[in-house]
Amino acid sequence: MERLQNLRGLVDLLPEETALWQFIESTARTHFTHAGVNEIRTPLLEPTELFARGIGENTDVVNKEMYSFIDRGNRSCTLRPEGTASVVRAALQHNLLDQGPQRFWYTGPMFRYERPQAGRQRQFHQIGLELHGYSDPRSDVEAIAIAWDLLIDLGIERLSLELNTLGDMKDRISYKNKLSTWLQDHINELDEDSRKRVNVNPLRILDSKIPSTKILLEKAPILIDEIREESSERFAIVREGLANLGIPFTINSHLVRGLDYYSHTAFEIVSDQLGAQATVCGGGRYDGLIEELGGKNIPAIGWALGVERLVLLLNQRDLCVKPSALDFYIVNRGKIAQSVALTLTQQLRRLGISVELDNSGSPFSKQMKRAHRSNCTKVIVLGDDEVKQNQLRLKNLQTDLPEECYSVETFLNQFIN
Repeated sequence: MERLQNLRGLVDLLPEETALWQFIESTARTHFTHAGVNEIRTPLLEPTELFARGIGENTDVVNKEMYSFIDRGNRSCTLRPEGTASVVRAALQHNLLDQGPQRFWYTGPMFRYERPQAGRQRQFHQIGLELHGYSDPRSDVEAIAIAWDLLIDLGIERLSLELNTLGDMKDRISYKNKLSTWLQDHINELDEDSRKRVNVNPLRILDSKIPSTKILLEKAPILIDEIREESSERFAIVREGLANLGIPFTINSHLVRGLDYYSHTAFEIVSDQLGAQATVCGGGRYDGLIEELGGKNIPAIGWALGVERLVLLLNQRDLCVKPSALDFYIVNRGKIAQSVALTLTQQLRRLGISVELDNSGSPFSKQMKRAHRSNCTKVIVLGDDEVKQNQLRLKNLQTDLPEECYSVETFLNQFIN
């Protein structure tokens, strides 16, 4: 019978790989805890309408990349392609925003039907931050600083922060009209996808990855030149705050978000070690999204970073993250000894001691070989002869010292006391 395989773009994480993932997740959890940010967990499956409204019906994500289906209740459902919309939906559904500003973080799998490549799979994982109810530009600085410090603490090197301002709605309308006119004048020079977007969402064209279009856009009007004084002053406060924290940045005038509810700060943290997929973390202010999804006009800012890309970067550094070391490995053989070993294992685990019990029934020699391969330095040896004498033998795999003998009771008491 043919062996079943995983679906293309969905990757198994094997035991030797998960230690690095756990290191990333635990480091993130520590940073969020220190920043007073609370974890939120939302379903993988949401109503399709949530993402159509939250991401935009005219985006590639919604039109081409979502995993959607009609369930038995004739409802259109979608595996979440990103985390922000789900967090906003949960905050609104449970009236969390009525309690004042909220600070959320999340982690988990997302799904997009894309061509799989290094650092980008059809099931991918993100760690994200969402700050709801904060309008002060200092919250933009704080959000960026949390991401920057997390990446530095993880050991990610050769990072750069790209920054832009989208201004407010009035600024964007003015700029969109000016950009549309310019694009119409150069429409024959645009790639096919960009031509389709000129009259639908011209700002999305600025995200184009087509080389010829990117070169053409270097001559296009720049959004930052169109913003009014109030937006300009706000952006100056963000830049000053980042400078005061020692976070270097460059202005990327083509860094935009194509949907109307995005405003003011947009940013990406990139690494030159990732080639074309350079973005490690992306985010920005989305002051209109909560209202778009049925809430009040509440400001918000957030970001998400790709875990697979972090793993790629850390693997390039040959970072070795081993699983947590076990306290003991128990080798045992004999009908009586195996029963005692199982009881001893349970007693030690209840005392907070990590133990791996060899239940193979193999000869001692084979069990000892497995003990040497395990992530453990001390081995407890139990055979029927030891049990008859109410003893166990303790062997340290890292030294040449002789084995020590203990009564089972004496051995346990050292952890109790």
